[in-house]
Amino acid sequence: MNTAVIVIIVANVVVSLKGFSDRLFFERYKFQIGPIIKGEKIRLLASGFLHVDQSHLFFNMLTLYFFADPVIKYIGVPKFLAVYFGSLLAGSLFALSFHKKEPYYSAVGASGAVMGIVYASIMLNPGMNLYLFFIPIPIPAYVFGVGYLLYSIFGMKKQWGNIGHSAHIGGAIGGYILAIIFYPSILSNNLLIVILLAIPIILMFVFKDKLESR
Repeated sequence: MNTAVIVIIVANVVVSLKGFSDRLFFERYKFQIGPIIKGEKIRLLASGFLHVDQSHLFFNMLTLYFFADPVIKYIGVPKFLAVYFGSLLAGSLFALSFHKKEPYYSAVGASGAVMGIVYASIMLNPGMNLYLFFIPIPIPAYVFGVGYLLYSIFGMKKQWGNIGHSAHIGGAIGGYILAIIFYPSILSNNLLIVILLAIPIILMFVFKDKLESR
C-alpha cells in the first residue's frame, strides 16, 4: 500500500477517534449548512475526516484501500491526492448547494473523497470487476458505477437512510472530471465507459430542479 494512502487512512482514524470521544470537537468540525454559510469553511474539508462510528470509518477506509492503487498506478501520487481532496471538496460543495435551504443539515465522512477515487479507478481501469459481499458473481466496475450513482440520485431525492447521498454524487462527479483532466487519453481509450458514466450525471443536472423540490 502506498505511503500516501497510509497517511490518509491514519489521518481519518486519528481524527475520527478524536471525534468519537470529544463531542465538542465533532460538532465543531462536522459538515453543517448553517455554520458553513456563516463562514466556517474549514468544515467543508474537516468533516471528511470525521465518521459517525467505527463501521462507517472501516467501510470507507476499506473501500479506499481497494481502489487507491489503480488510480496511483495510472496518474501517480500527486494527482491521486488531487483527486482525493478535489472529490472531498466537490462532495461538500455539492451537498452545500443541494441542501442550502436546510441550515441544520449535517453530515460527516470520507465518502465523497472515496467515491471520487472509486469513479476515477473505474474510468482508468474499466475492465476490472467488483465482488460485493452479497452477490457471489463478479460485477463489471462500470455497471456498479452507473448503478450506484443512480441509487444515490434517488436516495438524495427520497432522503433514504442516514446517508449523505449528495456528497457521494458530488465526489463521484469530482473523480469523473479529474480523471479526464489528469488522464485525457481516457477519452480515446475508454470513450464508451466515459459516456456511460456521464449519463446519470447529465440526467441529474437536467432534473436538478425536481430533485431539489421538497
